[in-house]
This record gives sequence, structure tokens and C-alpha cells, in this order.
Amino acid sequence: MGVSRPSPAAVLALDAGNSKTDAALVGADGTVLGTGRSGGFQPPLTGVAAAVDVLGEAAARAAAAAGLAGPPYAVRISACLANADLPVEERRLADAIAARGWAGAVEVRNDTFAVLRAGADRPRGVAVVCGAGINCAGMLPDGRTARFAALGRISGDWGGGGGLAEEAVWWAARAEDGRGGPTALAKALPGHFGLTEMAGLIEALHLGGISRGRLHELVPVLFAVAAAGDPVASAIVERQAEEVVALASVALERLGLLAEEVPVLLGGGVLAARHPQLDTRIRELLSARAPHARPTVVTAPPVLGAALLGLDAAAAPPEAHDRLRAHFE
Repeated sequence: MGVSRPSPAAVLALDAGNSKTDAALVGADGTVLGTGRSGGFQPPLTGVAAAVDVLGEAAARAAAAAGLAGPPYAVRISACLANADLPVEERRLADAIAARGWAGAVEVRNDTFAVLRAGADRPRGVAVVCGAGINCAGMLPDGRTARFAALGRISGDWGGGGGLAEEAVWWAARAEDGRGGPTALAKALPGHFGLTEMAGLIEALHLGGISRGRLHELVPVLFAVAAAGDPVASAIVERQAEEVVALASVALERLGLLAEEVPVLLGGGVLAARHPQLDTRIRELLSARAPHARPTVVTAPPVLGAALLGLDAAAAPPEAHDRLRAHFE
């Protein structure tokens, strides 16, 4: 008589960002059966096949924790992925994941939807994520969505950690050489790297002495200088608040939610840090443009949102959603 194999889970939830990938296998009753983590998901750099391999590593670790020796791992996959910015990219990634045989059904969304669903008690609301970049998504229980391409300047975006750091460097460079007005950023930014002048920082960034990848370290410096009253730094923070509110209010309008009480979920490293000037200004501007919106910073892990979306698709009962949320929160 053979040894019985554990049944596949109801949902394999995947949340993949540029720096890490989380997987969770969830039963039909909302019980978390196993979790796993792997590296960053970057199909534009590695190619789709190698990026999906990273998803597979996290899924296999979650399966091992759940006692599953191999695929199929679940009835359905709910994947919320960075770099899935356009519907065509979501379809391509869904096809690539389906080909691995990890589950019978596959649904891929941009990772902004994971933040939205993690912070909302049902699939209704708008989320703005401000991390390395910036993005926004909204959804309604009937399946309608509002979203943006979020491809950088070519799609009209501004801000996020990368954009804030570059803007701060731009203003600091002009302050030092006289093309712009004075700002404390001109000393604070190079000072972060042990340098005394912007000329030295510019040279180091240009010649590779300091990696461009370290520019994100300057975001807390920008907020500190703004908090001290520097007008140039404060103007950058103000513009970021305006961008967050512009995204949220447009998404609310597209979904017909401007006149209804609705959650606006704020996620990503820049917003989760709750810098007082930025956080306060977002709430002030949002109150003026969408007075019924209820902004909340999301601290729950995004893989929770991916898993909840999977349970939504499976028509799981409310108690399953509650049990799942209790595990992660």
C-alpha cells in the first residue's frame, strides 16, 4: 500500500518584487500550509524564464514546508508581480508560469494589487505604492480596475525613491555651481557618502566610485533636510505628495468612488516610513480632492494580499479570509 501524498493547496500565492519573492500555500479554509522566500524578480534584466525560476524557488520552499514533494502545488496561483506593468506583460508571465505545471489556474497581476488587497477588507479601494518607483491601482468587487502604466517618465510618472533621489541631486548640483538657489542638500547629500562637495559626488557617480544603485540612500537625507525647513527639499516632498494624491484621486474617479467612503492604501518604503511632512500633506491634499477617502498605511506583507485575491477567486467563505489575515497580521 503506497503512502498517500498530501493534496495540493487551494491557492499558491506569490508576491514578487525587485529584491525578494514570497510564496504561501493556503488551504481552502484559509490555513497557511507553508511559506517560502527567494530572490528578486526582474524579468527585464534576466529574461522571463530565469525570473520564473526565481518564483519556482520560493514555491518549492513553501511546498516543502507544507509536505508536498513536487507539483502540482495548488489548485490555483494568485501572483502579484513587480515588472508586470502592462496587461500584455501579465498575460505573458501567466503563460510562462502555467507552463511550469504548479497549478491548474494562473492569475497574474501587478504587485500594487497585493498592497491594495492586503490593506482592504474586501476587493474595493485604491492603492498607491511609492517604493523605488511609484504606481497606483484600484479595484471593485465586480472585477473592474483602474491602473496606470507606471513605466517612468514615458508614461507620465514622477517620484518614488529613485525619482526623489535624482531630483535632490539635480537641485543640489545646481545650487553648488550657481545655476540654482541655495539649498542645504548641497552639503547633506555628499556628506552622506563622506564627501564635502557635490562636485565630488557627481564625479564619483559618473566614474563608478559610488554605484548609482546607492542613490536610494539619499531619500532619508532629503526628508531630514526638508524637516529642517529647507525650501528646496520641502518643495520636492510637496511635489511627491501631489503626485500620490493625483494618482489616487484619478483612480477613484475612474471607478466612480469619489463620492463614497473608500480606503486608499499607501504602501512601499517611502510611504511606509511615514515621514511626517509627506504623510501629513498627502492626507491634507486627499481630503480636499476626495473627502470620503480614508488613507491608511499598509504594514501587512503583500503576499497576504496575493493570497486573499486567490481566496476571492475561489469564492472562499469570510472565515477563510479572516483566518488567513490573522496568520499574517
